[in-house]
Amino acid sequence: MSTPDSQVSSRTTEQVGRSYFEAVSARDSQAMADHWHADGVEDIVPVGIFRGPAEVKGFFDELFGAVPDLETVVEQVVSDNRTVVVKYRATGHFTGTPLQGLDPTGGLIELRGVDVIEVRDGLIERNSAYFDGMALARGIGVLPPQDSGVEKALYGAFNAVTKVRAAVRDRMGA
Repeated sequence: MSTPDSQVSSRTTEQVGRSYFEAVSARDSQAMADHWHADGVEDIVPVGIFRGPAEVKGFFDELFGAVPDLETVVEQVVSDNRTVVVKYRATGHFTGTPLQGLDPTGGLIELRGVDVIEVRDGLIERNSAYFDGMALARGIGVLPPQDSGVEKALYGAFNAVTKVRAAVRDRMGA
């Protein structure tokens, strides 16, 4: 996205959002970084906050390395003169490099998400990215499949511990 400042500032928020997600779909972290203000903030709610183009690029380099077949499809774009909201679906297999300290499991990741992108002077100033963190955890194998016997046993154990903690609090008068 190397364009002179006069061209950058004339771009609409929708164009910025669509262009950014074209770079996401192409798994091109450098093109993604080129969309950002130097002091931009990427708040990927289930993961963390990344400041500036280099940190954004670093996170997506890691993601694209971990899920080398990641496919992102934009489903809807809504914008005004300052903000663009992009609804998307992403799928891929966790077969590459580690992700956030976790070794690849081969699991299928299927996410639905929404990014709320704030644009200033044709560049991204802030993005609040929301996606289904439970779906990611299930896909990479941190959590068991939904409605599985293992999930039901896990919930049963959690509920048992919760009841024991409540009983101890009641006995201690806390």
